[in-house]
Amino acid sequence: MSSQTSVPASAALGLVLAAALAPLLAFNQTPAATLYNQLLALTGWGLTLMLCANATPAWRAGLKTPAAIALALLLVAPMTAVVWRALPLSLGLGATAIIAAGLAVLLLAQGLPASARQRAAEALCSGLLIAGLASVAISLVQVFAPQLADGNVIARYGIPGRAAGNLRQPNHLASLMMWAAVAAVFITEKRGWRVALAPLLFACVFTIVLSASRTGYAGIAMLALWGVVDRRLSRGARLALLATPLMLGASWWLMSLWSAGSGHAFGAASRLAEGAGSPSRLAILRDAWQLTLANPWLGVGWGEFNFAWSLTPFPNRPIAFFDHTHNLPSQLAVELGLPWAGAVLALLAWALYKAWRGTLAQDDQVPMRRAALMIVLTIGLHSLVEYPLWYAYFLLPACFALGLALPAEGAAKPASIGPWPWIGGLLIAGSLYAVWDYSRIVAIYSPSEDAVPLTTRIATGQRSLFFSHQADYAAATSLSTGPVALAAARRTAFNLVDARLLMQWSRSLEATGDLEGARYLADRLREFRNPTGDTWFASCAEPASAPVMPQCQPASGVIDWRTLR
Repeated sequence: MSSQTSVPASAALGLVLAAALAPLLAFNQTPAATLYNQLLALTGWGLTLMLCANATPAWRAGLKTPAAIALALLLVAPMTAVVWRALPLSLGLGATAIIAAGLAVLLLAQGLPASARQRAAEALCSGLLIAGLASVAISLVQVFAPQLADGNVIARYGIPGRAAGNLRQPNHLASLMMWAAVAAVFITEKRGWRVALAPLLFACVFTIVLSASRTGYAGIAMLALWGVVDRRLSRGARLALLATPLMLGASWWLMSLWSAGSGHAFGAASRLAEGAGSPSRLAILRDAWQLTLANPWLGVGWGEFNFAWSLTPFPNRPIAFFDHTHNLPSQLAVELGLPWAGAVLALLAWALYKAWRGTLAQDDQVPMRRAALMIVLTIGLHSLVEYPLWYAYFLLPACFALGLALPAEGAAKPASIGPWPWIGGLLIAGSLYAVWDYSRIVAIYSPSEDAVPLTTRIATGQRSLFFSHQADYAAATSLSTGPVALAAARRTAFNLVDARLLMQWSRSLEATGDLEGARYLADRLREFRNPTGDTWFASCAEPASAPVMPQCQPASGVIDWRTLR
């Protein structure tokens, strides 16, 4: 077929690889556990963009759609925070690259003519199903034979009785399995492999039980609801979807029998004992709303929630260190402010409405649109309690699926080379550069036997384009307290504040003569009730004759977190 009417075979293969490979990579290096997964996702989708160079003649029309405008509004946020706030350039560049890739992938899918979308959807779903089935096998090893997990082919996971896949996060595994379930429905319906659907769905549900993800259980309810409302599915597919809650019960029963008979832990049972909700998540949402009310117009700044929340007094804060609100609307509101975030969310809601309207048509594209919309809705559900769309291996497939779910924009035009070759090439080249760039950070945290001194490695890492904030953490917590360590602490705090950083940051403020600031940070550390901080403050209870560190006394007042940047 002409490239005007179909996705080339090479591009379809690229789509399969882009969706399948990134979630399956186990190899990682400290300190970023899933960095290589994200770079592999960017590379795979960059290749797809290059291979689809002339398959999207109407891509320009997609620039005016609500989804594209929403992503464009987000695209300018990171570098705005770099220029007018204090966000480190490395964090701004990383966020900009991922959002830009998401926008490109969305426009690619929206620009595909109707005749090409079926093949594109089949390729996407094939990749997701491959990733899901491989993750089933990985999860079985992690739960039933964890000694076989080598960390390079199959990731190790530290909680007995739970699976996390090669993404090393149970919630991410559950979302991947939800996508695999949706893909299984679409593929088996399109190919006529309907007898295979029930076993495939059971494998996905069983793996969700192994993950012990409460978000995954809610996703299973979404599958059953899909079976209720979608009358375009075959009778067998609807029955299989309606049976997913029963599959959940059967999986739970089988795991309970295994746990009782073997004496091994059953992670899902332990999670159920914690309750359906998470008090710490509710607390972080409460605190985020207070920050939003204090900064309603422009927010605290993109990427600055961690900084602002950690350094603002919250006596009843959750004791865990959070770098995200774990809720997409809340995160956008607190960082961008209510007008900006409201505009983005309204545009996304409008896009979802248009996608839903498209599923009510009577043409042969409806099954594809409904499967694509389900991919978006399931990850949207996850985004209400986590932040999966901050990871390229979830954001890019979701953007592509949303583009497929939306109506085609514009009339067919003669094939022309769009911007995809250079955008795809830039993603691939940037990802390869990032691998080399990250090696300078790995040398800090996992030095070789003949490594140069730590101070030299830190200085080299601080010249990294994408990861200098990781080197700053080592500088802030390993170098002697003083101006150099203080400057590094202020930069790396935008990435994640923890007990060790707060303690060393306070010491550096003390060393530079800012005793009030040192005490203020110590007060924040006390709020987290962390063992590291408790050990540090133990000296405050020593006899009066012993020297007392300044941090034993509380600060005399509240310091605006902005002045600590």
